[in-house]
Amino acid sequence: MGILNIREAEREGARLVIGLSGLSGEGKTYTALQLAWGLANFNAKKVGLLDTENRRGSLYADSLKDKNGNVHRFLIGDLDAPFSPDRYKQAILEFQAAGVEVLVIDSVSHEWEGTGGCEEIATLTDGKIANWKLAKAKHKTFMNTLLQCDMHVIACIRAREKTDFSNPRAPKSLGVQPIQEKNFAFELTASLMMWGKGKEQQILKCPEELLPILGRGKGYITPEDGQSLRAWVDGAKAIDPNVERARNHLRTQTENGVAAVQSAWRSLPESVRRSLNNQDAVPPDILAAAKAYDDQKAAAAQSDDDLNNLNQQVAQAQQSEDRPAAITEAIINEIRGAMSHSELEAVTRSAKTQEQRAWMRKKRPELADKIDAEIASALEAFEHEGTPA
Repeated sequence: MGILNIREAEREGARLVIGLSGLSGEGKTYTALQLAWGLANFNAKKVGLLDTENRRGSLYADSLKDKNGNVHRFLIGDLDAPFSPDRYKQAILEFQAAGVEVLVIDSVSHEWEGTGGCEEIATLTDGKIANWKLAKAKHKTFMNTLLQCDMHVIACIRAREKTDFSNPRAPKSLGVQPIQEKNFAFELTASLMMWGKGKEQQILKCPEELLPILGRGKGYITPEDGQSLRAWVDGAKAIDPNVERARNHLRTQTENGVAAVQSAWRSLPESVRRSLNNQDAVPPDILAAAKAYDDQKAAAAQSDDDLNNLNQQVAQAQQSEDRPAAITEAIINEIRGAMSHSELEAVTRSAKTQEQRAWMRKKRPELADKIDAEIASALEAFEHEGTPA
C-alpha cells in the first residue's frame, strides 16, 4: 500500500491559512474579520470568530457593513481557559461542523503561552524535567487540524518585544515577534505583521501569487482583498465541495488511527465514497497516514515504558550516597533538552535549580563547574542557530 497519491500537479481544493500578528491595538481582529467577509463571498453567516479574548470579539458585532450601511452579523464562539491544544482543536472542528467557511481565531497565542497552553503543559509537571516532548506533540495535533480542516482560517497572533538575555551583561533586542511556537508563522499560507493600526503590513511570508493582494505593505486590508483571495481560490480546478469536505474530514481523523478513519468513511454517502475512490474503500494515502499514526502511538507507548524504567533507576541513584551527582545529571539533561533560549532560561532560572547550583558551588564545586560548562555549550549552540526563512 503506497502512502502517496502521485498525479499531475493542478491548483485545486485550496484552503488558505493566513496569520495576522501585531502588538495590542494594531487592528488584527478588525482586519481579520474584513478579510474573512470577502473571502466568504460577503456571506457573514459563513464567517466564524473563535474568541479567546474574554468575549472581546463581541465588540466587533457591527463591524461588517455593506455600502448601504447595513450590518451583517457573523457567527461567534467563546473559548475559555484552559487553552490547551486539544480544546483549540475541538473548537475548530465545531465551527467546521457548523458550516463555517472562513474561521477567524483571535488569538492563537493562548494555545502556546496561555493558561493550560503548551508552556504550562511542559512546565507544570510532576517531574523535575520540563516535558516539552508532550507539549510539542500536542501542539502538532493542533497544527494538523488548523492546516487540514475544511475551512479557510485567519489566525490572529499577539506580538511583543523580545530580548535575548543569554548574556545578562549585554541584553540583545530581538525586535517585535509573534507569540507562538517559533515556526508557527512559517507553516501558514501567508503571515503578516500589522503596524500603524492596520494601515501597514510587514510580510513575514507570502507566496508570489498572493503578493498583489496581501503584499502591498501599505493601505488597509479590506473585504475586497478577501474577495480577490476568493477569486484566486475559485480560479483553481473546479471540484465538488461535498467531496472535498469529506476528504478534509477524513484527513482530520487520521491522527485518531485506522479505526476512526474507517468509521468516518462508513458514515459518508455512497456517492461521495465512490467519488473519493471508485473501489469504495478508504483512499490508500489517507489509510496509510492513519496507520502511521497508529504505529507512532504504539512506539510511543513502548518508549514510555522505557522512560518509566529509566526514571526508576534515576530515583534509585538519587537515594544513593552520590545524590549530588544524580542531581547534576538531571539538571544537565534538562539543559540538553532545551530547544530555545527561552526554554534554557526557564531551566536555569528556576528557583530549585538555582538553589541546587548554589549548594553545589559550596559543597561540590567540580559538579557546579560541570553544570556551568553545559550551560555555556548550550548558549553557544543557540547563538549559531539560524532564523527560519
